[in-house]
Amino acid sequence: MHTFYAPKLSGTTYTLPEDESKHAVRVLRLGAGDAVELLDGRGSRYAAAVADANPKRCQLRITQQETVAPRPYFTHIAVAPTKNLDRMEWFVEKAVEVGVERITFLRCARSERRELKLERLEKIAISAMKQSGQAWLPQLDELADYAGFVKNVAPDTAYIAHLADDERTALSSVAATGAGCCVLIGPEGDFTPAEIAQARERGIRPVTLGASRLRTETAALAAAFTVHLSRER
Repeated sequence: MHTFYAPKLSGTTYTLPEDESKHAVRVLRLGAGDAVELLDGRGSRYAAAVADANPKRCQLRITQQETVAPRPYFTHIAVAPTKNLDRMEWFVEKAVEVGVERITFLRCARSERRELKLERLEKIAISAMKQSGQAWLPQLDELADYAGFVKNVAPDTAYIAHLADDERTALSSVAATGAGCCVLIGPEGDFTPAEIAQARERGIRPVTLGASRLRTETAALAAAFTVHLSRER
């Protein structure tokens, strides 16, 4: 069954935007009466049928609504985006599939990417939500300065994954408790000693994702999966 994203759905009918209407009618060959699924990204999944197969304004009739409760824990990944944006696109896609509630992009001292536009990443997140059958679309935050983010994050639920020679706890051993957590992932080259010290002064605890040295996007996905797996046991 074909799935469409309907963030502003209300009432018993929904009209697809022109680009999706054209795709639904001209490419997917949907006609009157054909069944489709709608997701609003806020926990509701809808069964619908094509009422008017207009390639500019394809109208759908809602037949059933299902409400999916959010997970009982909250996963927030704060990651420094890579210079190669394809790698961040891969991370966002896979993180949505695994399940994550929020992604913040960090501007760190060693960041190779100093600017970031979310439009492309938001489209990838929507596509991954539809493909994986998730009912909740994660929040994607604009690029934030590391110092400001660390200053405002709740330290009792935040962890920093770094490679410095320091005492660190396995993320899997601390992510299984509480209502959720935020894991900070640094850029290629890792966080600077000053950034690690700033996090420790704030009460953010250092963690490790294992013995391997991981790429930024791999570490971010590993953190999301570790939290998810720890809580699902």
